[in-house]
Amino acid sequence: MIEESGQVVEVQGEFAWIESERTTTCGSCAVRKGCGTSAIAKVLGQRRVRLRVLNPINASVGDNVVIGITESGLVRGSLAVYAAPLLGLFAGALAGQLLGKQLFGMQSDLLAIAGAISGFIAALIWLKRFSRSTEKDTAYQPVVLRQQIRIENA
Repeated sequence: MIEESGQVVEVQGEFAWIESERTTTCGSCAVRKGCGTSAIAKVLGQRRVRLRVLNPINASVGDNVVIGITESGLVRGSLAVYAAPLLGLFAGALAGQLLGKQLFGMQSDLLAIAGAISGFIAALIWLKRFSRSTEKDTAYQPVVLRQQIRIENA
């Protein structure tokens, strides 16, 4: 489980909006001097990020909480977001190319381009449906795990 802490800024039914500070793990990495990610992180700095997460513990506005997502859900979701459009693009281009050979007996770049665009659009439509079907699935959505208790020195 990948965990991050944040603060509840809004509650909408069974979801909560969590504000968290975007950080990198560059400080604990031995290669930080020669790494592009470290350089980008220094330029962009730390920013606040708002995430919509499932709220099964009914956290309230102002609560400090720990949110989490499973590693497998993050990997599968990332794969769907990045791979589906590429696969649609390439499959559509290949289908357009083969269709051009069948219809015209020669290579048709125009049909390959049209097929690529069609495949890409089809993949985006599939991705939208996939997103809707996994909206409340805790395997794919971040979830409020627990309240974070802060101990303040008196």
